[in-house]
Amino acid sequence: MNGKDILALGWPAGKVIGLGLEGARELESRGLPKEEVLAELEDVRRDPGGALERESKGPLAELAREWVRIGAAEAGASDEELRAERLPYHAWGEAGVDDAARRQMETALRLPVAAGGALMADAHVGYGLPIGGVLAVRDAVIPWAVGLDIACRLRLSVFELSSHVLGQKKNDLKRAIEEETFFGAGVRHDGRSSHEVLDDPAWGATRFLRGLKDTARVQIGTSGSGNHFVEFGAFTVPEELDAEKARILSPLEAGRSYLALLSHSGSRGVGNKIATRYSKIAEERRSGLEGEARKLAWLELSSEEGQEYWLSMRLAGRFAAANHAVIHERIASRIGADAAFVTEHHHNFAFTEEWRGEEMIVHRKGATPAGAGDLGIVPGTMADTGYLTLGLGVEDSVNSASHGAGRRMSRTRAFKELDGAAWRENLQNKGITLLGGALDEAPAAYKDIGEVMVAQVDLVEAVGEFSPKIVRMDAGSKKNRRRHSGRRKD
Repeated sequence: MNGKDILALGWPAGKVIGLGLEGARELESRGLPKEEVLAELEDVRRDPGGALERESKGPLAELAREWVRIGAAEAGASDEELRAERLPYHAWGEAGVDDAARRQMETALRLPVAAGGALMADAHVGYGLPIGGVLAVRDAVIPWAVGLDIACRLRLSVFELSSHVLGQKKNDLKRAIEEETFFGAGVRHDGRSSHEVLDDPAWGATRFLRGLKDTARVQIGTSGSGNHFVEFGAFTVPEELDAEKARILSPLEAGRSYLALLSHSGSRGVGNKIATRYSKIAEERRSGLEGEARKLAWLELSSEEGQEYWLSMRLAGRFAAANHAVIHERIASRIGADAAFVTEHHHNFAFTEEWRGEEMIVHRKGATPAGAGDLGIVPGTMADTGYLTLGLGVEDSVNSASHGAGRRMSRTRAFKELDGAAWRENLQNKGITLLGGALDEAPAAYKDIGEVMVAQVDLVEAVGEFSPKIVRMDAGSKKNRRRHSGRRKD
């Protein structure tokens, strides 16, 4: 077997010939005769996605990936034309993932810039890319695959105080979380919040960003609506920790339960305006895309618009981190305690990462970074345990895990079907105080977090548990407050 044999199959000269020869040698080592080796290589050329589904590692997989990368199978197609066949992907917790979310993921994996992806156990339908979707692309960024709430994230602060204070000083903690947080679409803080991120030089990089600085100034340290929250709870460290986990969680001690503060929100109006502007620009630039694919329009990173979005997205990420820092600092100051342990991360963002030996732009839309050793936070519902996790670095998941339980019903359906009185009674029985909140965020609207964690046991390891006790959320509109004030109508 030599290079001429590979060329005769229709492979172009270049890197793929060397990879083809490596693949041929691998097949020959399995005892296949030359005719069958050539037939296998032809199968890879005709259907690289199918080849990757059969083998995700080794010379044949590398050949298939290179064939996809150079787009030879798409010869003559425009750069907006979708692949005839989607790339292979892995999904976790498949029984709980609806078909519509799968279709969105599969559309994304037909994009010519796509390199691979994965679907997490909490996945459900979103705009463009499903929530819980992870997509790796080459040299491009997709605004809708990051989402409207750029850098939506979590921050966990654990105080060197026993969780017993949740009962002993409940009223003080309740007042602190009520008076030091601000929730709702367009809400502003009380004039006492600021942060050095407001002096970030990137605000002056474009005329558009200069126009967003006033929004940032009045919204720093605030939270949005929907599933955004700030909550006090008990953080429990496992009874047994090996030396490495003990180092990671230091100074927290094995077997102890601490007072902790957990927050979930993003970049507020700043991120929303950035996302709205650049998703529209991307759709205009990729006007040939149709149907669901329109919401997956991309910007090349080498383009002016791509560079503007990338810079703006990263600034929104720093602003979102500052929001959480201000929230935690105000509450910590109010209760007179310092955090002994803090961890945080984005779960709506595009990251530059190496994946399968190549630098990629990895979009996580409602997914937790879970590279080997990465700390992550996977919250439950307002009534259920959440988890501090340690990533296991699984390549097929694009080093990702779920970002929570994931919705099992839409907000509209939740308002229509769920029982508001039963929801409040359930919280009371569990000893959970809810400040604000709307019926569309009731635990019954979400999947079972325990089942989600079981489904991704190969992706992350739990190294701590957070049990919410005092939960602060936006109360929603007056109409929605009336809708969940009593029992649903049958």
